[in-house]
Amino acid sequence: MDKLILIKYGELTTKKANRKIFINMLEKNIKSILKDEKIEIQKDRVRMYIKSYSDIDSVVLKLQKVFGIHGIVVCEKTDNNIESIKNKILEILKTKKFNTFKINSKRADKKYPIHSMELNNIIGGFVLQNFNCTVDVHNPQLIINIEIRLEGTFIYCNEIKGAGGYPVGIQGKGLLMLSGGIDSPVAGYLALKRGVDIDCLYFESPPHTSVEAKNKVLKLASILNEYSGNVRVHVVPFTKIQEEIYKNVRDSYIITIMRRMMYRIASEYCKSHNFKIMINGESIGQVASQTLDSMIVINNVTNLPVIRPVACLDKLEIINLATKIGTYETSILPYEDCCTIFLPKHPVINPVLDKCLFYENSFDYQKLIDEAIKNIEIIDNFKSDYSDIL
Repeated sequence: MDKLILIKYGELTTKKANRKIFINMLEKNIKSILKDEKIEIQKDRVRMYIKSYSDIDSVVLKLQKVFGIHGIVVCEKTDNNIESIKNKILEILKTKKFNTFKINSKRADKKYPIHSMELNNIIGGFVLQNFNCTVDVHNPQLIINIEIRLEGTFIYCNEIKGAGGYPVGIQGKGLLMLSGGIDSPVAGYLALKRGVDIDCLYFESPPHTSVEAKNKVLKLASILNEYSGNVRVHVVPFTKIQEEIYKNVRDSYIITIMRRMMYRIASEYCKSHNFKIMINGESIGQVASQTLDSMIVINNVTNLPVIRPVACLDKLEIINLATKIGTYETSILPYEDCCTIFLPKHPVINPVLDKCLFYENSFDYQKLIDEAIKNIEIIDNFKSDYSDIL
């Protein structure tokens, strides 16, 4: 008779022949997220069971950030004997306060002699005999779930909603262009939810950008890492490129050319490090570089897929997601990144490709790009606390 954490797969169950691959990836990710906890895992095609020797509430909190999980329940296990089931329910309900209830039985073991409806009636009658309560099948205060399986009976009352989506890594690896703003961390979260394992690419321009701005980005990456356990930050030294742009490019085109350089660097880095896609936080029309005409001109420098998870969300929707995932308070800290320090008063919203090529030909950008890529710093060990930037 053990207390277990039962994991429900949700969307993973639609994968038919590939289901085993998805479940194995989910198990791998759970072990990574729970690497500091003492656990045992058993799994099959429809459920995963986790026995925890650590604080079970701490384990459940971490599991809520694991993509690929539809539902999490802390359940009690007993054998399939009807008297054992009654005794276990009696033990569980003595710790509950309720006036109305409902029994919800599922008979995964179809050879079990008592059908679901009959089991509902037997257990419902037993509860009525032992507690001062009534049945309410429409709006009960307490739902008692009973799952009859070959390996035993699992009983639980509360289900915690999981993060949903696909297990991180099942779709391969992508490179997130992470700034210190609100949008790009949300884009990273949504990419993780669809099974993309992400690393982050951050462009810094010291002395124009501060150490606090870099630490702000590292804090955002550490929050995303709670949903993955596998995030690294690749820091690009962007100062020389940005200064050359500022010296050689008309003010209104500075942001467009800067974004084209960032895309070139990200694209080359993806190809040399086996990232399948680039990911960013662009939202259509939100700023000058995110009009459709700007996106076309900026995207012209790469043939890699560029995924924009928040492209069709408005700012309030993005803020709501940022608040939900815990990045908003960090994102609004007042430390400027390299996209804002040289922001012109009137950036072009309908850039012309020929003009971009003309400005870019005025300096040897490829040499600067090669140098920047050569000197990228990789950070994969985040501090436990970035309170120095708060």
